[in-house]
Amino acid sequence: MNKKKPSMGDAVDHILAQWQRERPDLDTSPMGTIGRIMRSAALLEARLEVIFADFGLCAWEFDMLATLRRSGAPYRLSPTAMFSTLMVTSGTMTHRLKSLEARGLIERIPNAQDARSMLVQLNQAGFELIERALEAHVANEHRILSTLPVPVIQTLTEQLSTLLQALEGPAQ
Repeated sequence: MNKKKPSMGDAVDHILAQWQRERPDLDTSPMGTIGRIMRSAALLEARLEVIFADFGLCAWEFDMLATLRRSGAPYRLSPTAMFSTLMVTSGTMTHRLKSLEARGLIERIPNAQDARSMLVQLNQAGFELIERALEAHVANEHRILSTLPVPVIQTLTEQLSTLLQALEGPAQ
């Protein structure tokens, strides 16, 4: 006989139980889904930041360097392409670019197609740093997910993709 250990629930179950007690008239089930996604994101972010810190990076620095790296040689993008991809404002992007440039990880170079604008390029130091950080980051993500069975990861990936597509809206 294979008895399943009773689940203790998670932190969100406790919150839902409190709402059920206080407002039994209110369907709080969406709080379960959204609360779990948000709590998972916060816990994941903390685990990812540990690895970034090993390389002297924070999450946004890793994201910007990784965005340039994955763009392919010559690892160069316009600031507009970067802030659209990274979902930050142009003001935030300008501040972040100045910071990475001051650290000697990127360069701004003239845009041959438009003399009025500059392009952002990963330099050799930035390339070498993101290469090392990326390998550690991917290994960390494998560790984080290693406690889940592969079919669970596949289902979770598919379901989160469905949610993301619904939130992003129709492709333009």
